[in-house]
Amino acid sequence: MRKAGFLYVLTIFMVVCFVPRHLSAQSEVINNVRAALKAGSSKELVKSFNTKVELNFDGKKSTYSRTQAEFVLKDFFKKYPPTDFGYIHQGASKQGLTYVIGNYSYDGGSFRVLLYIKNFNGRHLVDLIDFSKE
Repeated sequence: MRKAGFLYVLTIFMVVCFVPRHLSAQSEVINNVRAALKAGSSKELVKSFNTKVELNFDGKKSTYSRTQAEFVLKDFFKKYPPTDFGYIHQGASKQGLTYVIGNYSYDGGSFRVLLYIKNFNGRHLVDLIDFSKE
């Protein structure tokens, strides 16, 4: 009976200590990305990227290093300065991939934004950003 009690306490401890940290790290990335997109800051946005990231602008996909992605996004923000950005939906796949859908507004239109966030060596990082004109 003591062994079962110990396992119960250990399980509760692990849930309390480790699950919130995992969710907190994920939420931090999601919040940082939202703030960077809203501000049109490529410099801040790439801080949440994996070493390589896939960017898709209306069907034109390419994979970039963080440095390259910063320059590409800087040009995007120059061409389409944000007036607002907000999340519409968030979810996760069975494989642990987090996805977030948002709306990026600029003078003259908007883009639907899809983000994939993956766990890389214990860190949650953006793996893909897809901008699709609405």
